[in-house]
Amino acid sequence: MQVVFGPIISRRFGISLGVDVSPNKKQCNFDCVYCELRANKPVDYQITVIPVQTIVDSIAHHLQKQSNIDVLTFTANGEPTLYPFLEDLILESKKILKQYPHIKTLILSNGSKFLECKEALQHFDIVKFSLDSAVLQNFKKVDKPSKNLNLDCIKNGIKAFAKDFKGDLIAEVLIVKDINDDRESNKQTAAFLHSIPNLKRIDLSTIDRPSAYKVYPISNQKLYELSEIFEGMNVCIATRKNDTTQITKQNLNQDEIITLLQRRPLSHLDSKNLLTQQSLAVLANMLQNNEIVIKNIAGVNFYCPKP
Repeated sequence: MQVVFGPIISRRFGISLGVDVSPNKKQCNFDCVYCELRANKPVDYQITVIPVQTIVDSIAHHLQKQSNIDVLTFTANGEPTLYPFLEDLILESKKILKQYPHIKTLILSNGSKFLECKEALQHFDIVKFSLDSAVLQNFKKVDKPSKNLNLDCIKNGIKAFAKDFKGDLIAEVLIVKDINDDRESNKQTAAFLHSIPNLKRIDLSTIDRPSAYKVYPISNQKLYELSEIFEGMNVCIATRKNDTTQITKQNLNQDEIITLLQRRPLSHLDSKNLLTQQSLAVLANMLQNNEIVIKNIAGVNFYCPKP
């Protein structure tokens, strides 16, 4: 039983040591079509529960050997907020982390239990939730949730939690070809995410690994096109490594770059994918002349207009 795994290098969170609160089998209230795990009927609670002390001891053991990490990431073969002792677990883990003050705690969730787990989640430094669509039809097709879940309740729970959360709150939207890749439904998703207080960043992605169902990714080019819908928000594009389609690069002058950044700050990685070498030189010159600034938003550097 491998409770702790890694460390691995994450493009958006640095060096991460993973904590799997359901290491023996998939236990999730979703059955997402893009999941890397085997398709399985959604469950509303964990049937197999690992004792808190077992997990904590494993964390302590691994940190003694490898503490040069940026984040301790709580996840699961399924949904980590189904773990019934989540608050005890994070509080005990925080005790261990007192001797490693540089390490932040992160939980990767589908966002379905934020109302019930509000108190436990408040103790994490970073909370990342997924919302693949704010439109019921698409939500059901992509995430295949438990019949006991209600999308409106999920959205209300996310907003209620966000109102009081003091850490970094991040959303992820994963796009599946021919299911939730239309502009209209993504406008509704963007509108909902825009209404969430204290949301720091949105990670926009698509399928990049073999999945449980026969579904397909969209191109990196289309990801960037859809990202324009999320205007006024900090959007990081998680591009597919094996996508061979060519991204159309923009050749922008200084005024056009300012206009672009005013609509949506641009991550360092996205700037390399979207801008020509000439435009990147203009961007670098603007930064050097203090005409724009770099802000680190939940672990990702963004070019932003000067306040």
